[in-house]
Amino acid sequence: MSLPETKRPEMPLFEIKEYVPLIDSSLMGPDHWAEITEDISANYFDFDGFVVIMGTDTMAYAASALSFMLENLGKTVVFTGSQIPFCNVYNDARRNLVVSIIFAAGSDFSEVCICFNDKIFRANRTIKVNSVGLDAFDSPNYPPLATIGASIRVNRDLCLPPP
Repeated sequence: MSLPETKRPEMPLFEIKEYVPLIDSSLMGPDHWAEITEDISANYFDFDGFVVIMGTDTMAYAASALSFMLENLGKTVVFTGSQIPFCNVYNDARRNLVVSIIFAAGSDFSEVCICFNDKIFRANRTIKVNSVGLDAFDSPNYPPLATIGASIRVNRDLCLPPP
Protein backbone atom coordinates (compact mmCIF):
# COMPACT_ATOMS: atom_id res chain seq x y z
CA MET A 1 0.00 0.00 0.00
CA SER A 2 1.46 3.35 -0.98
CA LEU A 3 -0.02 5.60 1.67
CA PRO A 4 2.71 7.61 3.42
CA GLU A 5 0.60 7.61 6.60
CA THR A 6 0.89 3.85 6.90
CA LYS A 7 4.69 4.09 7.12
CA ARG A 8 4.64 6.32 10.19
CA PRO A 9 5.85 4.69 13.44
CA GLU A 10 2.60 5.42 15.30
CA MET A 11 0.56 3.45 12.76
CA PRO A 12 -0.18 -0.17 13.65
CA LEU A 13 1.26 -2.92 11.53
CA PHE A 14 -1.22 -4.55 9.18
CA GLU A 15 -1.55 -7.13 6.45
CA ILE A 16 -3.79 -6.99 3.41
CA LYS A 17 -5.83 -9.85 2.05
CA GLU A 18 -7.32 -9.17 -1.35
CA TYR A 19 -10.18 -11.27 -2.64
CA VAL A 20 -9.93 -12.54 -6.20
CA PRO A 21 -11.80 -11.65 -8.23
CA LEU A 22 -12.69 -8.22 -6.88
CA ILE A 23 -16.42 -7.69 -7.23
CA ASP A 24 -18.76 -4.75 -7.03
CA SER A 25 -20.35 -4.58 -3.59
CA SER A 26 -23.80 -4.62 -5.16
CA LEU A 27 -23.04 -8.23 -6.15
CA MET A 28 -22.07 -9.33 -2.63
CA GLY A 29 -24.31 -11.65 -0.68
CA PRO A 30 -24.35 -14.25 2.08
CA ASP A 31 -21.67 -16.47 0.51
CA HIS A 32 -19.24 -13.54 0.44
CA TRP A 33 -20.14 -12.55 4.00
CA ALA A 34 -19.46 -16.13 5.10
CA GLU A 35 -16.04 -16.04 3.39
CA ILE A 36 -15.11 -12.83 5.21
CA THR A 37 -16.33 -14.33 8.49
CA GLU A 38 -14.27 -17.49 7.91
CA ASP A 39 -11.15 -15.43 7.17
CA ILE A 40 -11.56 -13.35 10.33
CA SER A 41 -12.18 -16.48 12.39
CA ALA A 42 -9.14 -18.25 10.92
CA ASN A 43 -6.90 -15.26 11.74
CA TYR A 44 -8.61 -14.18 14.95
CA PHE A 45 -5.69 -14.81 17.30
CA ASP A 46 -3.08 -13.34 14.94
CA PHE A 47 -4.37 -9.75 14.88
CA ASP A 48 -5.66 -7.10 17.31
CA GLY A 49 -8.53 -6.11 15.01
CA PHE A 50 -9.79 -6.30 11.45
CA VAL A 51 -10.73 -3.84 8.71
CA VAL A 52 -12.99 -4.79 5.81
CA ILE A 53 -12.76 -2.41 2.86
CA MET A 54 -15.63 -2.62 0.41
CA GLY A 55 -18.02 -0.63 -1.72
CA THR A 56 -20.80 1.21 0.03
CA ASP A 57 -23.82 -0.26 -1.81
CA THR A 58 -24.19 -3.25 0.52
CA MET A 59 -21.82 -2.29 3.34
CA ALA A 60 -24.57 -1.87 5.93
CA TYR A 61 -25.99 -5.30 5.07
CA ALA A 62 -22.60 -7.05 5.10
CA ALA A 63 -21.47 -5.40 8.34
CA SER A 64 -24.77 -6.17 10.04
CA ALA A 65 -24.62 -9.80 8.91
CA LEU A 66 -21.08 -10.20 10.25
CA SER A 67 -22.15 -8.70 13.57
CA PHE A 68 -24.34 -11.78 14.02
CA MET A 69 -22.04 -14.30 12.32
CA LEU A 70 -19.00 -13.49 14.50
CA GLU A 71 -20.22 -14.86 17.81
CA ASN A 72 -18.42 -14.04 21.07
CA LEU A 73 -16.42 -11.34 19.33
CA GLY A 74 -13.73 -9.87 21.57
CA LYS A 75 -12.05 -7.69 18.96
CA THR A 76 -12.95 -4.76 16.77
CA VAL A 77 -14.03 -5.36 13.19
CA VAL A 78 -14.39 -2.17 11.16
CA PHE A 79 -16.06 -1.88 7.78
CA THR A 80 -15.13 1.13 5.67
CA GLY A 81 -15.05 2.35 2.11
CA SER A 82 -15.54 5.61 0.30
CA GLN A 83 -17.93 7.57 -1.82
CA ILE A 84 -15.10 8.90 -4.00
CA PRO A 85 -12.68 6.30 -5.43
CA PHE A 86 -9.23 6.07 -3.90
CA CYS A 87 -7.62 6.76 -7.28
CA ASN A 88 -9.11 10.28 -7.42
CA VAL A 89 -6.93 13.12 -6.14
CA TYR A 90 -9.76 14.31 -3.88
CA ASN A 91 -11.34 11.40 -2.04
CA ASP A 92 -12.70 10.32 1.31
CA ALA A 93 -11.06 6.90 1.09
CA ARG A 94 -7.70 7.82 2.62
CA ARG A 95 -9.12 9.26 5.85
CA ASN A 96 -11.71 6.52 6.27
CA LEU A 97 -9.05 3.84 5.82
CA VAL A 98 -6.41 5.36 8.11
CA VAL A 99 -8.94 6.00 10.90
CA SER A 100 -10.33 2.47 10.51
CA ILE A 101 -6.88 0.87 10.83
CA ILE A 102 -6.05 2.93 13.91
CA PHE A 103 -9.42 2.21 15.49
CA ALA A 104 -9.44 -1.53 14.73
CA ALA A 105 -5.95 -2.05 16.14
CA GLY A 106 -6.19 0.30 19.09
CA SER A 107 -9.70 0.11 20.46
CA ASP A 108 -11.25 -2.43 22.75
CA PHE A 109 -14.64 -2.48 21.05
CA SER A 110 -15.98 -6.02 20.99
CA GLU A 111 -18.16 -5.58 17.95
CA VAL A 112 -18.52 -4.93 14.26
CA CYS A 113 -18.58 -1.24 13.32
CA ILE A 114 -18.82 0.99 10.29
CA CYS A 115 -16.34 3.87 10.09
CA PHE A 116 -17.37 6.54 7.65
CA ASN A 117 -17.03 10.32 7.46
CA ASP A 118 -15.77 10.93 10.99
CA LYS A 119 -18.25 8.61 12.73
CA ILE A 120 -18.09 5.07 14.00
CA PHE A 121 -21.44 3.29 14.12
CA ARG A 122 -22.61 -0.05 15.50
CA ALA A 123 -22.91 -2.10 12.32
CA ASN A 124 -26.30 -3.64 12.98
CA ARG A 125 -27.83 -0.21 13.67
CA THR A 126 -26.52 1.45 10.51
CA ILE A 127 -28.18 2.25 7.20
CA LYS A 128 -26.99 3.93 4.03
CA VAL A 129 -28.80 7.24 3.70
CA ASN A 130 -26.97 9.00 0.88
CA SER A 131 -25.46 7.60 -2.30
CA VAL A 132 -23.69 10.79 -3.43
CA GLY A 133 -22.72 12.73 -0.29
CA LEU A 134 -19.85 11.96 2.06
CA ASP A 135 -22.26 11.55 4.97
CA ALA A 136 -23.47 8.29 3.45
CA PHE A 137 -24.29 6.32 6.61
CA ASP A 138 -26.36 7.02 9.67
CA SER A 139 -27.75 5.25 12.69
CA PRO A 140 -31.09 6.98 13.20
CA ASN A 141 -32.08 4.99 16.30
CA TYR A 142 -28.70 4.73 18.02
CA PRO A 143 -25.97 7.36 18.49
CA PRO A 144 -22.48 6.92 17.03
CA LEU A 145 -20.12 4.80 19.13
CA ALA A 146 -17.40 7.35 18.43
CA THR A 147 -16.82 10.57 16.53
CA ILE A 148 -13.58 11.70 14.97
CA GLY A 149 -12.26 15.23 15.19
CA ALA A 150 -8.87 16.30 16.49
CA SER A 151 -9.07 13.01 18.41
CA ILE A 152 -11.36 10.00 18.54
CA ARG A 153 -14.13 10.64 21.07
CA VAL A 154 -15.57 7.33 22.24
CA ASN A 155 -18.98 6.99 23.86
CA ARG A 156 -17.90 4.26 26.32
CA ASP A 157 -21.37 3.86 27.78
CA LEU A 158 -22.59 2.60 24.37
CA CYS A 159 -19.90 -0.07 23.94
CA LEU A 160 -20.72 -3.74 24.20
CA PRO A 161 -18.91 -5.59 26.97
CA PRO A 162 -16.26 -8.13 25.98
CA PRO A 163 -17.39 -11.77 25.91
